Amino acid sequence: MTCEIIRSSRRTVGIQVKDGRVIVRAPRFALKSEIEEIVRAHRGWIEKQLLRDAAAKEAEETAVKFTESELKEIGREARKRIPERVSFYAERVGVRYGRISFRFQKTRWGSCSSKGNLNFNCLLVLAPPEVLDSVVVHELCHRKEMNHSARFYAEVLKVFPEYKKWNGWLKKHGKELLSRLP
Repeated sequence: MTCEIIRSSRRTVGIQVKDGRVIVRAPRFALKSEIEEIVRAHRGWIEKQLLRDAAAKEAEETAVKFTESELKEIGREARKRIPERVSFYAERVGVRYGRISFRFQKTRWGSCSSKGNLNFNCLLVLAPPEVLDSVVVHELCHRKEMNHSARFYAEVLKVFPEYKKWNGWLKKHGKELLSRLP
């Protein structure tokens, strides 16, 4: 197994599988033998990630892409439904927010700026309604905690107890939706 090793001032070894490549980030002074041992210990996980990457790439290449008219309709639906859900949950979370933007993104489902502006992927309207709600609550909770700490997730679960279930759905099925973007 070929690995690209990137050394830096970090303290621990981290392994990343991206685009069919294995990237190992290691402390500057870590011994090569130590790095190799860590990679050997994680070989099963690495192989699983490589297979998942390959399957995702194949799905992306064979997916039927949305047409321009389909994208316009999805965008219209997003501009209608997402603000309704944001308004509904903002009250429950107990926060205010700024502008809401809509995009067709290949890597993100939502984001929240430090100014309280919210961004959502239009494709959320094609997922089950609970998935849309889970992303809305996630982004609104960033108005209280601008991180992914235990406190942040406690806020999310307080408002949306089934968050983990629907976030799991998105992790499992979201790439199918994203792969249809032209």
